[in-house]
Amino acid sequence: MAVRKMEFKTPEEIELIRQSCLLVSKTLTEVGKMLKPGMTGLEIDTFAEEFIRDHGAVPGFKGLYGCPSTLLVSQNEEVVHGLPDKNQVFKDGDILSIDCGTYMNDFYGDAAYTFCVGDVAEETMDLCRRTKHALYLGIDQARAGNRTGDISFAVQSYTERKHKYGVVRELVGHGLGRSLHEAPDVPNFGKRGRGPVLREGLVIAIEPMINLGTKNVLSKPDGWTIVTKDRKPSAHYEHSVAITKGGEPADLMSDHRPIEEAIRNNPNLKFVDNLDDELVWRYQPV
Repeated sequence: MAVRKMEFKTPEEIELIRQSCLLVSKTLTEVGKMLKPGMTGLEIDTFAEEFIRDHGAVPGFKGLYGCPSTLLVSQNEEVVHGLPDKNQVFKDGDILSIDCGTYMNDFYGDAAYTFCVGDVAEETMDLCRRTKHALYLGIDQARAGNRTGDISFAVQSYTERKHKYGVVRELVGHGLGRSLHEAPDVPNFGKRGRGPVLREGLVIAIEPMINLGTKNVLSKPDGWTIVTKDRKPSAHYEHSVAITKGGEPADLMSDHRPIEEAIRNNPNLKFVDNLDDELVWRYQPV
């Protein structure tokens, strides 16, 4: 098997990736305004495809590896890659991991957010808060001179060792650019000082996928949807970031702030609080 090489982007290429990622954020924001109990996955998927195309891009997922949808909508015990259709009906108390990709100007954008619908159980809200916090702990390690294992260790030590959640092994973050999945892999588990060295110009998607119970997962018969083996909920948050020079903080390509503003203004959704506002705001796009 050929070894994948990491692709380091020019400043101009990074700006193009940023535009693709920001369109993902805008799409998820509009979806967040719509979400309510009784709505279906098909409704938001149809909307998202039209919205992305109206903004001069194409869905990044649809058709890739045979994916039939624009969004991947994973409900409760579904970890990732849930397929939205008319039978996927959202209910009060659900959590929905919505992953979106765009392709524009020869580059992909990628981000995900877990939305909490209505009266979500408090232990599930804690899972979401801590998974979101783990995302930023991982981003804080995404600095030139560090290794992918430093990101992995930050996520795993907080979620699995401290809070006893299950960290999915089979699915990982990845490089991002002209392809949706580039080198390097960015696992949510691992040891400090291991893995490829991060260097300026590398763009990676960091995406903790954290289960309330066991780390073990299964694939549903549709060949896409991944579910927790014990059927307990799973949360998933994702940002794409560019590595900057000199060990400075990473440059966020995607933006969760408008998504969270939409959540705050939607009475059908419950906001997931930040556990460390200073850490989160350190990484907000200018």
